[in-house]
Parts: sequence; C-alpha cells; structure tokens
Amino acid sequence: MTASVISAGPIPGTGRAAQGAIELRQVSKHYGDVVAVDELDLTVQPGEFVTLLGPSGSGKTTTMMMVAGFEEHTAGAILIDGKPVDTLPPRDRNLGVVFQNYALFPHMSALENVEFALRMRKVPRAERRQRAEEALDRVGLGKMGGRKPRQLSGGQQQRVALARALVFNPAALLLDEPMAALDKRLREQMQEEIKTLQKGLGISVLFVTHDQDEAMAMSDRIVVMRDGKIVQSGPPEEVYNHPMTDWVASFLGDTNLIPGTIVERNGEEAVVDLGGLGMAKVRDRGASGENYAVSIRPEHLKFRTRATAGNGCAATLVSSTNLGATVRHRLTAGGHDLQLRELSSDSAARIRPDEELWVGWDADKAQLLVLES
Repeated sequence: MTASVISAGPIPGTGRAAQGAIELRQVSKHYGDVVAVDELDLTVQPGEFVTLLGPSGSGKTTTMMMVAGFEEHTAGAILIDGKPVDTLPPRDRNLGVVFQNYALFPHMSALENVEFALRMRKVPRAERRQRAEEALDRVGLGKMGGRKPRQLSGGQQQRVALARALVFNPAALLLDEPMAALDKRLREQMQEEIKTLQKGLGISVLFVTHDQDEAMAMSDRIVVMRDGKIVQSGPPEEVYNHPMTDWVASFLGDTNLIPGTIVERNGEEAVVDLGGLGMAKVRDRGASGENYAVSIRPEHLKFRTRATAGNGCAATLVSSTNLGATVRHRLTAGGHDLQLRELSSDSAARIRPDEELWVGWDADKAQLLVLES
C-alpha cells in the first residue's frame, strides 16, 4: 500500500469544523404504501464517525439524502447543531456531501470543481481560488488542479470530491458509498486517508455503506439498518462481538449459529442446551425473544484435546481451504455444519478429512442471541 497523500492537519484557510451534531427525531419516509424509513431516531455527536450499514433497500441512503435535503421526509424532524433544517434547501444546511459517483462537472478542471462550492456561496473570486488551491493541496492534488475529471484516476476524482465537500468548512460530512467503484487496494488506502482527514479536522461524518469490512475499519459507531429501522447500534467491536440477533450476526461477518434452549440465565452468563453439541456456558447480553441461538465466530472456534476444560464437542473435518493468511476448515459436529478459521501458520495441516477431532470455545467468545430467521 502506498503512503497516504492526505495530511492530518486542518485545511488552511477554513479553520476547524463547526460542532456538527446531526439529530433525527422519529423521521419517516413513505413512497406511497412503501415505508422506506420507519420512525428513525439517530444522533451523530460532534466529531463522531457514524456508519449506516445495511443491505440494499434497508433505508440507509434514503436516510442520508433526507439529512442532506435531497429527499423530503414524510414525518419527524431533522436538526443540525440543535436547529431544525426541515425547510432548508440542501445548500443552506452547511453539509458537505460526497456521492457514490462523485458528481464532478466533466467540463470543469479539478480546481474549478472545488471552487464551485465557494462560488455558490458568493465567496469573492480571489479568495475562493486561494481556498480551492489550498484544499486540493491538502488532499494531495496541489499540482493537478488544471486536469479535467477524465484525466484523473478514480482515487484522484474522489479526493477532488472530498476537497469540494470540505472547502467551505461544513458542519458535517455525508459520504454515500464513495469507495464502491474503487479496487480493493485503493479502497483500503482511501479508507485510511478519509479517516485521517476526519480526525485531523474533527468533523462529524455520516457514512453509508453495505461493506461490512469498510464499516468495521472506519467507524466510531455502526448503525445496522434493516427494512427502514435500526436493529442494532454501537462501536464496531461491540456490534461484531455482541450481536443481538442471528440476522445481525450473519450480516456482520461469518458466524456459526447453533439453535439452543436456555437452561439457566445468571447475570451476563447463560447455560444453553445445544442439542448434539451438549450443554454450553455462553455470554448473555439479555436479549429477549421466543427462540434462541448461540453465535460463535469461526475465529473463536478452536481445535482442542478432549481433556481441555470448557465448552467442546467431537467433530469431523469435511474440508480445509487455504485463503492465504488464514485457513478455513469446514466441520460437522452434533448434526451441525461448523466453520473454524485459523492463521495459516497455526493451521493443523496434519488433519485429514473424515478424521474425528475435538473442537471447543471459551464461554466469553460465544454469544446468546435471539433467533429471528
């Protein structure tokens, strides 16, 4: 990966961002009989990087477009820094927006594209030229201001869009899947650069993606959406390690889902009957429902000896696939198909398919959750 071209300090001439708190109160969006967003309550704190994560049709982009003012909400209220913006047009909401296709003007140079945001705000010509040049320099494109978008790579076009969104010192930044068209390596580089930029400016960010890895890498908080509602919200590690339902666990990464019956609940631990896998002690976050399952991430399932204390069961190896840095093992145990993932350097190469083994997991690495599916 190449070194970052974006520096960590604020853009010269723009000062620090405004407070940038975004608040949605019972916000809904209806398209006839279709409910795209359903009574959404959400707050982005000043300087916080919040990601709306969900499948297509979950309402995440519609939510962002309502905040930006490009979609009119059916009910509820939207506030920026405590002030209602429901009746304000997009340009009066003081929000920087970067779209998935970047929305650069093809007939304008990179510098002119960045200047455009200031021209719309009646900034004098000399000042806007200086600020646009400084903004391009800030994102590593100081020598490319004269190039048209078609003369720039995808990553460079994205930096122009970022410079344009930030040059007028917005209260917050809205990013709608801006890296969807980039290849894997460039996407990872831009993730780091955008995060560096956000922290350097101290600006609030509302980010939309359907890419789970991207959400995990960039967010201070992930808001998981489904069918226009928030189904879980929290820091990335919390949502990943403590999913509340089987849908969240399956959507945010790979997991082993084992239906079970609760035998006993004691504070943050529960004893669950997993049928063919026997009794197990697991972590309990207090989820409430009619049916339950235990979620064990593949990296938390381990090969063990029968004598090892804790949760465990006999298993048979079905196949092993080397993925480079890791090896994915598929097993059967107690009538269930399981995945176990370990580092290639730790891989049990001696294991042969159809050989009986013993696998186990630590109680704090298995999560009791509600079974919705």
